[in-house]
Amino acid sequence: MSNAFFAPGEQRAAKVNDLFARIARRYDFLNDLQSFGLHRSWKRRVIKLAAVKPGCRALDLCCGTGDITFSLAKRGAETTGLDFSPQMLEVAAERNRRLASEHQNPSPTFLQGDAQQLPFADATFDIVTVGYGLRNLTSWERGVDEMFRVAKPGGRLIVLDFGKPPNALWRAVYFTHLRLSVPLIGLLFCGNAQAYAYILESLKHYPAQLAVADKMRSLKLKNIHVINLLGGAMAINYGEKAS
Repeated sequence: MSNAFFAPGEQRAAKVNDLFARIARRYDFLNDLQSFGLHRSWKRRVIKLAAVKPGCRALDLCCGTGDITFSLAKRGAETTGLDFSPQMLEVAAERNRRLASEHQNPSPTFLQGDAQQLPFADATFDIVTVGYGLRNLTSWERGVDEMFRVAKPGGRLIVLDFGKPPNALWRAVYFTHLRLSVPLIGLLFCGNAQAYAYILESLKHYPAQLAVADKMRSLKLKNIHVINLLGGAMAINYGEKAS
């Protein structure tokens, strides 16, 4: 059965936008629920790899409600979060206002935009991250190209996303979880099973961590490595733009 929120080609962006419009208010809660809170530690790995230095410029693509964006800014980076979904950005803006009222505002900037057509000049950012967003683009390759374009020489490119475990048995168990358990969580707590069945559908069409590493090699990035998490069920891709 096809998924209501997945479509290849030109319809992809509209479908994904509809998906996040529906789940934006429950997104953070459901992330904690379906990952047992582990997504927080994985995002901390991203921040550690980013090696933020005060005053550097960081761009967080597909920023959603801003987890990675806020963490980069908190460590002293001049940070911009960009996302296609206005509903997700509304939640990020509310978090920003709440932090400001608590005098904990790290002051990131949030913009609505397309990760495949970034509104920034070449060689603008020291750090470019994307967490759980590359898989949702019409062309993930174009997304990596844009990350590369806006990164400064020596800049760090970091991708966190669902992966495909290399072990066949673990991959079968993991995909069964995505097919059965995760949509049930979506139905119970979001009222929409299809919204979370989308994860597996999108992953089927996403070549995952090894292909992202190959793409980074084709761009002549340096110090490329793949960090498999949960046996490859999640993965971080890292590379540095040549100086």
